[in-house]
Amino acid sequence: MKFAPILLASAASAHTIFSSLEVNGVNHGVGGGVRIPSYNGPIENVDSNSIACNGAPNPTTPTSKVITVQAGQNVTAIWRYMLSTTGSAPNDVMDSSHKGPTLAYLKKVNDATTDSGVGGGWFKIQEDGYNGSVWGTEKVINGQGRHSIRIPSCIAPGQYLLRAEMIALHGAGNYPGAQFYMECAQLNIVGGTGSKTPSTVAFPGAYSGSHPGVKISIYWPPVTNYQIPGPSVFTC
Repeated sequence: MKFAPILLASAASAHTIFSSLEVNGVNHGVGGGVRIPSYNGPIENVDSNSIACNGAPNPTTPTSKVITVQAGQNVTAIWRYMLSTTGSAPNDVMDSSHKGPTLAYLKKVNDATTDSGVGGGWFKIQEDGYNGSVWGTEKVINGQGRHSIRIPSCIAPGQYLLRAEMIALHGAGNYPGAQFYMECAQLNIVGGTGSKTPSTVAFPGAYSGSHPGVKISIYWPPVTNYQIPGPSVFTC
């Protein structure tokens, strides 16, 4: 019987999109400052340029909006199954079989509306993996699609890309198999002290297909110590 969940999970095809950003209780609307794709499918190749801000085979739509955010405050990435989804129940966010971590990164850029996100400069500001009973994605799925991310207070002011991500590991026993869902929001961060400079990584480059957080069976043997891919979280 232990194999039944694997079969059911592999058949699941529900996907998700980081569709809008909420700042100070104000939602900026679907695609308002977020580069949304036309299709809600995942990226599975960690070496693809699309691992940065999504892209082929999920073309994204440019947006001219840049959202002003105060350094040190929390913003909320809103995840929905489809761009047209209006509800916030678990099935409106992502299929419950899609268990894995949530993550968020920033990249300082000259122009948030034109920078592709591909390449270096990324630093991780949030992660939530597995606490022994609940995965990070489950908290978002069961929490109305809300993914809370704190903007560090000690970074330099300026324009940034915010990369919010959920990784679904239901089919990750082999590589490729893990499903990476990410979009990039365009931010103007104000009020940062600039007292610390983060170490950075590149997308593609930050993840490896052989990493134990990317290639893993989450069903058997039971997961006891999940290793979240990517660098450690930058702190002030």
